[in-house]
Amino acid sequence: MSNRTTATPASVWLRVLAGTYDALPLLGLWFFAGAIALSLSGGSLESHQQLRKLLTQALVLAFTGTYFVVSWTRGGQTIGMRAWRLRVMRTDGRRVTWPRALLRFAVALVSLGALGAGFAWALLDAGKRTWHDIAADTRVVRLEKT
Repeated sequence: MSNRTTATPASVWLRVLAGTYDALPLLGLWFFAGAIALSLSGGSLESHQQLRKLLTQALVLAFTGTYFVVSWTRGGQTIGMRAWRLRVMRTDGRRVTWPRALLRFAVALVSLGALGAGFAWALLDAGKRTWHDIAADTRVVRLEKT
């Protein structure tokens, strides 16, 4: 556990690369969410029908949130984070709990809604933390090669 707590903060660029990798499994999940929405709506997802549009958006959001929250709580890594040896953990080195992971995801959505300002905050923060890291008392570190 000690090398986890002494690991160096992950650079913003490595986090961007990990996020790019994460787009691949997310695309698959989004297609699956769309297929579920399509089957629930009787085979038609016309964009001018607000309820069907909201159903699709809700399913995509639920699948995205589940991907990140489960990844962060079960090992601290998404698929993209594994590729770049990144891990999210609490600032005291412990694993991220479900409530913290949910908070982290919710604040990450706010960060995106603020045109990425919450993510860019990592460029200014000494510990390279984003708004969602600060809110959830987490940090993303780069693990050493083993």
